[in-house]
Amino acid sequence: MTNTTAISTNKYVSLTTYTSDGTPKPLPVWIVELPDGRVGFTTSIDSWKVKRIQKTPKVTLRPCDQRGNVDDDAVEVTGTAEVTQGPEFEQVRTLVADKYGIWVTVIKAMNAVRGLFKKGETQSNAAVLIRLDAPTS
Repeated sequence: MTNTTAISTNKYVSLTTYTSDGTPKPLPVWIVELPDGRVGFTTSIDSWKVKRIQKTPKVTLRPCDQRGNVDDDAVEVTGTAEVTQGPEFEQVRTLVADKYGIWVTVIKAMNAVRGLFKKGETQSNAAVLIRLDAPTS
């Protein structure tokens, strides 16, 4: 099994980004596979994960549940992330909608309500694309 398959076949993946001092910040995300072998997800350009990725693009991915709980024996894959908008964002957004269906609409509605009380962007307007490192061993 390739690293891409090991990650992209999961419904949720724990994405760990790192602060400038190396502190890990894990959180669950939806994940899709792109035709070129990268994996990606959508997010807000204003999110903290985007800010961390822009400073430190190395990330770690592990399968998890919707709350971010990772099994002890879960595969861990590293990669290099980049943040993008435009056509690549649109491609990832379409792949996410295809994979997650009605849940995309539910999340959009929840984000719209949250946007009434939160300053800044709450809707997905960027994609994070991750080129996974080759398997070791």
